[in-house]
Amino acid sequence: MKYRYGFPPRIGQPGEVKLSMEGIEDLWHMYNIIAPGDTIKCKTSRKVAQQSDTGSSKSQRITMTLTIAVISVTYDFEVAQLAIKGKNVEKNEHVRLGAHHTLDLRLNDFFTLGKDEWDSISVERIEEACNPDNTAELAAVTMQDGLAYVCLITPSMTLTKQKVEVNIPRKTPGMTSAKEKAIIRFHEQVLQAMMTHFNFAVLKCVIIASPGFVKDDFMKYVQAQIAADKCPLNEHKGKFVLVHSDSGYKHSLNELLNDESLANRLSDVKALKEVRALDNFKKQMVSNEERAIYGPKAVLRAAEAQAVEELLVTDTLFRSRNFTVRKQYVTLVEQVKDCGGEVRILSSLHESGQYLDRLTGVAALLRFPMPELDDLCESDQDENEDPLLGVAGGGGDYSDDDENGV
Repeated sequence: MKYRYGFPPRIGQPGEVKLSMEGIEDLWHMYNIIAPGDTIKCKTSRKVAQQSDTGSSKSQRITMTLTIAVISVTYDFEVAQLAIKGKNVEKNEHVRLGAHHTLDLRLNDFFTLGKDEWDSISVERIEEACNPDNTAELAAVTMQDGLAYVCLITPSMTLTKQKVEVNIPRKTPGMTSAKEKAIIRFHEQVLQAMMTHFNFAVLKCVIIASPGFVKDDFMKYVQAQIAADKCPLNEHKGKFVLVHSDSGYKHSLNELLNDESLANRLSDVKALKEVRALDNFKKQMVSNEERAIYGPKAVLRAAEAQAVEELLVTDTLFRSRNFTVRKQYVTLVEQVKDCGGEVRILSSLHESGQYLDRLTGVAALLRFPMPELDDLCESDQDENEDPLLGVAGGGGDYSDDDENGV
């Protein structure tokens, strides 16, 4: 993330920040930061009807700078852009005040984000996104015969950088040579994908996982390439960790990240802390259920009693269309921190965050048991339309003059 001015914003104060998103993770950060009621100012284009002296009219697309008050934000991972619907709030010769418009924010476009009040969650997130040292420290390759997923695991998401598929024939009489050539081609493509997408200078660990001996055969190939000076990874050999997985598909990553044999090796990788925090919470629900609670009512009550030792909350809750709801969760986070508690904000792009979303989106481990909260936990899970659980999505009624930016 690049910034031009206004960085960092002041918590509790209005202000503007001019930014540019450089990567997919920046898009995800901004999707979580931009909220209904904010203002976005950037270049866009819009069809404008123009009338000639003779009374005839024609429309043409004009590039202009607009400032809109945000109504809703849509994140499109496939095309790497944010679609922001809102109303024009600054005078413009081509667009009347109050007209609806959709701005499409893409990578490397500069835009100005304004808020009436910057909360601590948004400020921390924007500082994290603008920190050039905040890059993926963990990578993983899940593989099986002829299939591999080459992934980067960041604090916010798991990114599949490349899927490698090579048809490997079954071992039959007379086909040994063809099978060996296919395996070599598979290993070549996986290694090339890693060299292309991994910054080994920053990575602290590279997990290679597979069922059987697929991972071992691949590492033998990598070591042979290093020995022959065909692969510049000699100084990074110690970063590779081979682990067993049930399959080579991406979903096996969640199993790997909870592997206790990796705990010491991965203890300082931020993305893993959230995964382990949720795993610990699930264990406490079984072994010490009076100290493990979930649901907004129960957690808010525990925070008021200064009983929360560790708070787990998904970023989904900070995207609520209701400002009061967003503010309440920000206050909850600040309250727990002020009392010395740990706060883990889980990304809904990680399986850990998705699991917590299904469990109301907020949970906590307590310093001391509060059995009186049991009924609140159950009521939170039963209420499908709890007002504290509103999340971003949809977005208002749009008139015919709504225009898409380009």
